[in-house]
Amino acid sequence: MGHHKPHADRGPLHEQRRVEVADTALLLSLAGPQNSHLRELSLACGIEVGQRGSTILLAGERAGVDVAERFLRDTSALLREGVDSGPIDVHRSVATLRGDPSLTLRDLVDDAVVVNAPSRTIVPKGVAQRRYVQAIRSHDLSFGVGPAGTGKTYLAMAVAVAELVARRVRRIVLTRPAVEAGEKLGFLPGDMADKVDPYLRPLYDALHDMMDVERAESLVARGHVEVAPLAFMRGRTLSESFVILDEAQNTTSEQMRMFLTRIGQGTRVVVTGDVTQVDLPRGQTSGLAEAVGLLDGVAGISVTRFADGDIVRHPLVARIVRAYERRDQERDRG
Repeated sequence: MGHHKPHADRGPLHEQRRVEVADTALLLSLAGPQNSHLRELSLACGIEVGQRGSTILLAGERAGVDVAERFLRDTSALLREGVDSGPIDVHRSVATLRGDPSLTLRDLVDDAVVVNAPSRTIVPKGVAQRRYVQAIRSHDLSFGVGPAGTGKTYLAMAVAVAELVARRVRRIVLTRPAVEAGEKLGFLPGDMADKVDPYLRPLYDALHDMMDVERAESLVARGHVEVAPLAFMRGRTLSESFVILDEAQNTTSEQMRMFLTRIGQGTRVVVTGDVTQVDLPRGQTSGLAEAVGLLDGVAGISVTRFADGDIVRHPLVARIVRAYERRDQERDRG
């Protein structure tokens, strides 16, 4: 791939570059179905992107052209190597490259989490997810705090499964507080398993996305994976385990303290939640908000904060989150 410099008479902000892609299969992958990737690249970078034969043409402000060229160069290199990082996420990749001029898309792939042998590889999407995965791998206790859809629990689960498969931990413990939105378990029908299952179902869903259902259920049956409400952690010491506490914003101060003092030898803990979505009774302090305030900066503990710009679900989700946040801010001012 190569490019030429723009003509000097177009001004310092205007660049025109030609990116040559001789390999037809590579060109088709870069362009996407009916040139959809090139259209997304144009929108994401705020420049004109076109194609003529084996040449991709870039024109616009220098900063946008620079990022577009980096995206094409990095993506081409990964595609040539046969790296399968899932569908090309143009907007997310461009945001990542724009956020850190020293970063390449190869850096994200290097931080990929391989779960369930080589068949399943989960690549961090963006700078925040990469920082989070690195933090989980290098700290005994990690907090992931931010809005839904930023991959906090999913990535923690991926690292946990990878650690279990590699036999670096003996089991995974997945837990979350079982009372949300003011609902008491005693009023729900069925035995305890029936009562807590709706709360724990999202954790099972994520687990089943990492490995086939039969294997997941076998690990649960043999005790290598335990999914339980937070109340079941009281009085236990969790050793040689990978423990994930999800929806931690709905823990009380006492519950969080109880949970964090369960950590035993050889155990790694990840605590995730969104402090703006607390379902505790009004006036009650969120254990997550309190813990992050107390423990941020303590040696051996990491706090990764996600923003709505880090949401990796449908692009609409980020816009919906921002709309609600504006509404909340207006209410607070009122």
